[in-house]
Amino acid sequence: MSKSERVVLVLGGAGTVGSGIVKAFLDRGFKVVVISRDSSRLEKLKDFVSPSSRENLVTVVGNVGSEEGAEEAKQAVLKAVGKVTDIVSSLGFSWWQGGPPHTQTVKELHWVLETLILSTFVSWKAFFPLVREDPNCTYTFITGGAGEKLLMPGTGFLTVGAASALAFCQVLREEYPDVPCKLNQVKINTGVATPDRLAPGYLNHLDLGEAVATLVEKKNTSHTVFNVNCPADLKTILLENNM
Repeated sequence: MSKSERVVLVLGGAGTVGSGIVKAFLDRGFKVVVISRDSSRLEKLKDFVSPSSRENLVTVVGNVGSEEGAEEAKQAVLKAVGKVTDIVSSLGFSWWQGGPPHTQTVKELHWVLETLILSTFVSWKAFFPLVREDPNCTYTFITGGAGEKLLMPGTGFLTVGAASALAFCQVLREEYPDVPCKLNQVKINTGVATPDRLAPGYLNHLDLGEAVATLVEKKNTSHTVFNVNCPADLKTILLENNM
C-alpha cells in the first residue's frame, strides 16, 4: 500500500502535539483526517500545514469524547474518505496544576479523567474496529510520563489521569497480544512545544511529528512502548531504524 493510499486519522490533531504529527504526515504524502469540536481550531490547523499538502487534509467537526459523538464522527469520516488505515491518538491536555487533592471536588476529578482517559477509550472503541484485523494498519497512542510520578505539588490529578492512560495502553497490549494491526505507544517524558515556545529539554512538536510519522510509515513494530526522554531520543529511538 503506497503512502497516497493510506489515510491517517489523527485524534487530537488540532493540538500542539497533534498538529506537528499532522504536518509530518501531510508532508510525506499521506491523506490525513482530523476531528475537533472547535471549527476555529480546524481552520487554524489548515493555515498551519504546508499549502502544497493542504488538499490532503480532511477536517471533521465532531466530538469523540462521548460514545454517541464518536460514532457520529466515525460515520462522517468514512463518508468523507471511505476508509482509515492508520490511527494516531493524541488526546487530552498536557498540564493540570489545580492544587492538592483535598482541595478539589469530585467534579474536577471527573473532568480530568474525562479529558485524559475517557475520550481515549471512547475513540478507541469507535475507531479500532476499522483497523483491527489488517496487518497493514496501525494504531499508535501518544502518552506522557506524568502518570509515573508527581511532577510537582498541586499536579496530583494530572498524575491520576495520565496513569490511567498508561494503564489503558498496557491493558490493550496484553488483552490483544495477537491482533494483526500494529499497536504501539510513544511515551513522552518531557515537554512538547512549538518552535517559538521551546524550553531547554523540550521537544519541538515538528520533530516529534516526524518521528511518529516514521514509526507509522515503516509498520515494522507492534506492541512496543517507545520512551522519549529528551530531543536526542527522537533520533536515536525512532529515526535511526531502532524500532
